[in-house]
Amino acid sequence: MAKPKIGGKAPAFTLQGTGGAWSLGAQAGSGAPAGSAVVIYFYPKDNTSGCTDEGKQFAALHKAFKKAGAQIVGISADSLKAHQNFKEKFAFPFELLSDPERKVCTLYDVIQEKSMYGRKYMGIERSTFLIDARGVLRGEWRKVKVPGHAQAVLAALQEL
Repeated sequence: MAKPKIGGKAPAFTLQGTGGAWSLGAQAGSGAPAGSAVVIYFYPKDNTSGCTDEGKQFAALHKAFKKAGAQIVGISADSLKAHQNFKEKFAFPFELLSDPERKVCTLYDVIQEKSMYGRKYMGIERSTFLIDARGVLRGEWRKVKVPGHAQAVLAALQEL
């Protein structure tokens, strides 16, 4: 499957999340008045240092994202129960979506070969996608380094 392209329609999906079923089509590109821009950030695992820092940075800027007309969702392969605990522990003001079969991760081409302690494995590459209110992919960040990332995404959103 081809990876999403800037300027093209973002791949639609529905996943279960901490607030129930969540559908990209119902949020961005729906033509509904409630349609908004969406920031989707894919992360490897709940309660790990990098993923916690990334979530905290998006949470700290949540009001600014909302003011700019966007909502944030985080996606990993962790279970709904793990997501619920992670969200509550750090009071994240946005939904965390569970993709245990990695279908959406595959759709967005974020399953990549990784290496830890010399062992290679397939895992979620930290990646973020900015989708406008019409459902068009307007920005993507791959191999994300956490420091300053949420601020960079917010700046790109504000330029739309």
